[in-house]
Amino acid sequence: MIEPAEKQTKARPTAFASAVNGIARGWEVLRTRGPSEVQFWFIALLVGIASGLAAIAFRFGIENLQAWIYGTDNVLQLHSHIAGLDWWWIFLIPVGGGLAVGLLLDRFTDDGRVRAVAEVIEAAALNNGRVQRRRGLVSSLASLITLSTGGSSGREGPVVHLAAVLSSYVAGWIRADGIHGRDLLGCAVAAAVSASFNAPIAGALFALEVVLRHFAVHAFAPIAIASVAGTIINRLVYGDVTEFVLPMQSALEFYVELPAFMMLGLLSGIMGVVLMRSIFWADDIANGWQTATGLPRWARPAVAGAMLGALAIWWPHIIGVGYETTSLALTGDLVLREAVVFIVLKVAAVAITMGGRMGGGVFSPSLMVGALTGLAFGLVATSVFPEVSGEQSLYALAGMGAVAAAVLGAPISTTLIVFELTGDWQTGLAVMVTVSLSSALASRMVDRSFFLTQLERRGVHLAAGPEAWLLGTFDVQSIMRSPDHPRGAKAEACQELVLAGTWLDKSATLEEAMPLFEKTNAAFLPVVHFPGDDAPPEVWGALFQVDALKALNRALVSTAVEEHS
Repeated sequence: MIEPAEKQTKARPTAFASAVNGIARGWEVLRTRGPSEVQFWFIALLVGIASGLAAIAFRFGIENLQAWIYGTDNVLQLHSHIAGLDWWWIFLIPVGGGLAVGLLLDRFTDDGRVRAVAEVIEAAALNNGRVQRRRGLVSSLASLITLSTGGSSGREGPVVHLAAVLSSYVAGWIRADGIHGRDLLGCAVAAAVSASFNAPIAGALFALEVVLRHFAVHAFAPIAIASVAGTIINRLVYGDVTEFVLPMQSALEFYVELPAFMMLGLLSGIMGVVLMRSIFWADDIANGWQTATGLPRWARPAVAGAMLGALAIWWPHIIGVGYETTSLALTGDLVLREAVVFIVLKVAAVAITMGGRMGGGVFSPSLMVGALTGLAFGLVATSVFPEVSGEQSLYALAGMGAVAAAVLGAPISTTLIVFELTGDWQTGLAVMVTVSLSSALASRMVDRSFFLTQLERRGVHLAAGPEAWLLGTFDVQSIMRSPDHPRGAKAEACQELVLAGTWLDKSATLEEAMPLFEKTNAAFLPVVHFPGDDAPPEVWGALFQVDALKALNRALVSTAVEEHS
């Protein structure tokens, strides 16, 4: 039966209002109770799209700003173009960029330091997948300026942190719990890496291996969705092309040449350690020099820019990400002397950039250093044993992956990213051999990776696993028993321990408490507050060893459930 027109007209607003109310109720449930798994996959898709767009926008920003500042139409041939510029212009551009970065960081950060991948890893472990949003945005802008004005670093670190900022906003909007917050962070990171390098497999595995540091099944589906979304964004803009183009399919005499690739793996591991320690050494030297001279915090990046500008006058290859030089190494268009000189200069330039706190990441520099190391080794190896040697570019390809894996501490995702960057899947055995040996060697000489060593130097102990870093997440105040607790410690016993010097400050964590329990074998430790003015300490409560162990055990169980679900 056909309803009267008047009745249909009245029904339409009612249906529309019901739909609006349904959407509003769904959004409220999403914000107050968190998403279901299917809802979370759609959110992961949206985060992947947003992170992919952010990565492409960051790359466009660098390319356009570089083109405008250096006056070139082809930033892929930036080094060749810079060689024809006036020396004073080559010198002044990094100085101006460093000054802009210094003023920006001095104004909007509390420590004048750029945030990158290490802070994202810390957020995943200690902050339910949330990063500092304001400082993250400032760090991305600082890195954009650095990479556009001559800084010798990479774009992947800033892009990863920028994506983490986006996921933190979304996690806050939907009130995601720790598990969903971390998974959302992994989605953003995967999409950013995939969009940056057109590498969907490596992007997903990078998020799991480096950031989340586990391969839980519940995280794989949303991260894979986001990674594919980021890749599609890249291919819509740049097409289905690889980042580097090899001249030909490499030939490998497998059984004969494998010992050479094993040697290259060990050499690459050492080079990765040299690159990492050079950065840390430069940071320590700059810290000491800044303290001794009273140099303003905002001037530190400008001084680093002056040093880079001076180097670039003679060697413009140190400028920027370095893809032109990396491509020359992969195609074998450099002689041995050039490869060795560029290795030394690039390591120095990266150390100056990072030690000067100009911003950027270490992945692209490690690719360049690795490709040059592999080429130098290949030139020697093929000249000594020409009758059993393959292409020199194969050694460059294997070295590129091996040094990057040593620096990132990510042998799986790095192996795949090398394949996806070059499109050469026929050399898997050589790359896997070099990557495995370089990672094994380097991980024993630093705290597993560049990022985890950075955190270790700041007192954040993530390299040893959750058994170590979980202790630092528990404040003793949240676990202690108050003085009026029915099973609390007696006041006299607490005072005796305080007089004996056995106590915990109210701001302490289990990281300080557990060694003291081990040392004293006490059943409990008084938690005290010092009011100041030479007043005696006030006992706020007591931390019992059994309570501390129960809290730690619950956290370990929760972590194990998340990582194996």
